[in-house]
Parts: sequence; C-alpha cells; structure tokens
Amino acid sequence: MSRRPGNHARRFGDNGGLFSSSKSRPSPILSLGLIVLGGALLFIAYSYRNSGGLGNNIDTTSRVEGDYSCTAEVHRALPILKKAYGDSMHKILHVGPDTCSVVSKLLKEEETVAWGVEPYDIEDADSSCRALVHKGIVRVADIKFPLPYRPKSFSLVIISDALDYLSPRYLNKTLPDLARVSADGLVVFTGYPGHQRAKVSDVSKFGRAAKLRSATWWVRYFVQTNLEENETAIKKFEQAATKRSFVPNCQIFHLKSFQ
Repeated sequence: MSRRPGNHARRFGDNGGLFSSSKSRPSPILSLGLIVLGGALLFIAYSYRNSGGLGNNIDTTSRVEGDYSCTAEVHRALPILKKAYGDSMHKILHVGPDTCSVVSKLLKEEETVAWGVEPYDIEDADSSCRALVHKGIVRVADIKFPLPYRPKSFSLVIISDALDYLSPRYLNKTLPDLARVSADGLVVFTGYPGHQRAKVSDVSKFGRAAKLRSATWWVRYFVQTNLEENETAIKKFEQAATKRSFVPNCQIFHLKSFQ
C-alpha cells in the first residue's frame, strides 16, 4: 500500500533521516524505481486515451451537464440503422441542428445519397457546411411549415434535436409532414426527460427551451396523429444494437410512413 508523501516528511525530518540533510544522496535503486514507475504511468495513460477511455469523456461530460446532442447520437447509431433498414439507407433526409455533419458522413458511404434540413441559422457554420447549402444538398428551412418535397421523396427520414423545441401546435403539423415525404419510415431521436437541452443563451436561437417528453407521451402522441410504430424496424435495430453493445443516450422511435 502506498503512503502519503506528507508522512515521510514528518517521519524522517526530525532525526537526520531521508530529508534532513542536503548532503544526502538518493539511492540509485530508488531513482531507478521512480523512473520505471513514471514510464509505466505514462504508458498506461497513453494506452487508455487511444483505446477511447478519455475520448468518451466528451459524451459523458455533455450528458452530465445536460447538453447532450441527439445529433451526435445519430453518428453513433448509423451502423445500427444500416443493419435495421438495409436498402432504405440509400436515400436519406436528415432534419435537425448540425445536419451538415450527418449529411457529410452519409455521403461518404457507398451507394448512399443524402440531404439535410437545418431548422436554425448557420451563422457559425464552417466552409464545408456552407458549400453543402450552396449546392442545395442542405436546406435552411423552418420546419414548422410544410417542406417543399414531394410525397415519398426519401426512403428514410431521420430527425434529431428538432422536435424537442416544437410546441404541440407546430408538432402536429411537422411530424406528419415528415412522414409524408418518407417512403420507408422515420427515425426520431429525442432527449430523455430531466436532461435540460437548451441553455439560456440558446433560447434565442431555438425560440424556446426544449420540452423533453417521456416515451409514454410520445407513444400516445403517435396514436393520436395516426403514426404507427415500425415493429419490424424496432426488432432489427434492437438486435443489431445488442450485438454491438450499443446503448443509446437518447430516445429512439421508429415510425412507419403514411401509406
């Protein structure tokens, strides 16, 4: 068992021991031991960071502080979604803040085309995001109003960090409209109740603080708006998630498109 450094100073300082004389020289064995111990600690820290130990602290800290992004969760869930939806992952519309990051990642996949809708301003967007907007791949649009897409324009619609900021008045219009433009279903990523999602400085951007609703509330809402949960997709997603030890940090709902 290691001892606290303060104990050594108290024990040897008054009787001519280890720390009492400026002429005393440390033992070569002690010096060598300290060097080996320091090297071992550095190696452990480096290995831990490269294995993802420290990298995962980004998500953990965000979750604890109540600022976890469900759009970031979409990035983590993409391999699971591919297993669950198969060919339906080839023509995707993502709706939500930071959609440029999701669209950019999807476009790197083979046989995948993707578009995005950014519900809020992009004043702080980088050059690559602005390029996607300029090309028409990403559209900045208020999702409280109907989107300018034909019915079933996309095989799959993924929504994250967008519905939490809508009041029921607009939610009643937005979600059915997103179901209208999808052919094979919708995937909704929404925050868990109790996790504050908008800081005071964000209210001006989102228009209101996030309203995080329970799974029970969402299921009841789906029934009221004639949106049916996709049991087949739910089962496939859960199976793929179990194999990959994927534990979502956001609520994920799988819905059928309007027929």
